[in-house]
Formats: sequence, structure tokens, C-alpha cells
Amino acid sequence: MNNKISFFLNTKKVKAHNNETIWDVSKREGIEIPHLCHSNKNGYKPDGNCRACVIEVQGEKTLTASCIRKPTHGMKVFTNTPKVENSQNLILELLLSDQPKNKHKIFQGKHFWNILKKKKINKSRFLQKNKNHVPNIDQSHPAMTVSLDACIQCGLCIRACRDVQVNDVLGMSGRGSDSYPVFDMNNPMGDSSCVGCGECVQACPTGALIETSLLDKNNDQTIFPEKQIKSLCPFCGVGCQTLVSVKDNKIIAVDGQNGPANENRLCVKGRFGFDYVNNPLRLTTPLIRISKKSKSWDISIDDKDIYKYFRKASWEEALDLASKKFTEILKK
Repeated sequence: MNNKISFFLNTKKVKAHNNETIWDVSKREGIEIPHLCHSNKNGYKPDGNCRACVIEVQGEKTLTASCIRKPTHGMKVFTNTPKVENSQNLILELLLSDQPKNKHKIFQGKHFWNILKKKKINKSRFLQKNKNHVPNIDQSHPAMTVSLDACIQCGLCIRACRDVQVNDVLGMSGRGSDSYPVFDMNNPMGDSSCVGCGECVQACPTGALIETSLLDKNNDQTIFPEKQIKSLCPFCGVGCQTLVSVKDNKIIAVDGQNGPANENRLCVKGRFGFDYVNNPLRLTTPLIRISKKSKSWDISIDDKDIYKYFRKASWEEALDLASKKFTEILKK
């Protein structure tokens, strides 16, 4: 049984599965459509509220959101007409006008700013809206900062918390353009039931939710990664895949990567517990206890002078000693 749908995408005949949207097919065909409220990662359902991904369907009067529109047989879809480009640029300019003007340095590595760069939009024709209804910056959480003056009401953070992580801490308060995300009953993030997984930070396209470690005292992002490396979370045996952001050979942020164990998700330790890597007390060479008469649990170790109790050894010597001791235990 053929369950594929044939339609035209920018005059090219393509096929789509019954559950695919126009955005899905466009991505597969290498056609980039801007998107903000939509995420194609596991667990996120299309929402269609930002209208940044609109496309034109021949014979229809209005443009439609590609992330929620499914193709039908023979449909003719256009992603690059002047009407489409003008509408997308208008939406992006309106959203840009809503960003904090006095913090031009912040959040430039986020998805929203990358779209503006690709679309070559660096200023808006529209006046900035007064955001007196938005609460002040919330830094009550030790790892995350909430800056709602940069929020575009896309709802991704709420879906990240509710649908992906199933914690249901985040919700939306207010109405229309005056709406904004809240934690529990509009509590500070650090006082809420948030478990600190950071999925909302990873999902946020503007930086309204961001890692505190990347910001300075003025809430400007001053730390940017030089490179990103795919890795594996070291904390437990689940095997969560990660994307590690590095600067000056130090880890500055960690995001989840799509893998069979985690599907982009991370826990609080996997996302924020990386500071031990550069801790001055971290052991980087094997140590062997000097005194053979006392047991390690009988020694009150001074962290500032560990070589009073241990000596440095090579990996070969340390592994040989461990193997020998383990063999002696088995023989008992």
C-alpha cells in the first residue's frame, strides 16, 4: 500500500509520508524555512503560533504555517516568493523590535539571532513595546537566569517542561501580547518546583532563559563558545549524548544531543554539573597511599596537602597494584 503523497515544492515534484508536514519535507529537500515556535526535536509537537515559517499554497488567499500544514496530492507549495519573504521578514522585524535595546550583546548565539543573521535583518522599522508588565530579571536559580524582556511568547519553554520532560512547572500568565511564562503560581524560578533539567534553556530561541554562567553582572552574554564537541555524559551509566561548548579549553555549557538513551534530554547534573572538570582539587594523575599500616578511611586527609598521604604514580603502576589487590581479595 502506497502511503506517500505527491505534491510540488517550488515547482519540484516531491513525496511526503502521511504524517509529514510541509516543513518536514522542505528540510529533507534542503530548503531552509525560518522557525521559532517549532522544534523538530523528539517530543515537540508543531504549534504554528509564531508565523515565521509561513509558505504560500497556490490557490489559497492567505499564507499558512508550514510546521502544521500537511500536504495533499497535487498541492503546489512555494517557500521563496516575494509574498512569503516579505511576511517572514515582517514577523522577524516585529519580534526584533520587542528585544531589549540596551543589551545589544546578549544571547547572540541563540536560534532567533542566527535566523536574523541568515535573513540579513539587523534592525527593525517598528518601535519597541513597553514591557512594564514583565517581571524583573530572575536569578533566584543557581544555574539559570530568566530575562523575560527577551521573551517572544513562542511557548517552546512550556512545551519543553510540560510535554518533553513532563514536569509541568511552566505555564503562561497574562493575555495576548502581555502574556509571559511563569513558574508554578508565578514563583521565582529558584523557589518553584523546577528540577533544574534546563530543557527550557535549551529550547528557548532568544535567551530569555539562559545559563547564568555565560552572563556578566549586567546580564549581558560575554562568554561564547569557540567550538562544540559531541560527547557522552560522564555522571552515570545511562549514556546520554551531549554537545559540549568549549572556550579556552574549558567547558562553558552543555546541551543534550539526540541519542537512543536521552533523545536530546539531560538531567540537572548532566547539563550543569561540569564545573568539577576544571576544579583545582580534581585528581589528574593516579595516587598510591604511602603508609601501608593505616587504612584510607582512618586518615583525615588535608585537601591542600594530599601528597603527605599519597604519592604520584604512573597509570601502569596504579593499574598493576589495583589488579594485584583485587586478585588477593578473590583468593581469600
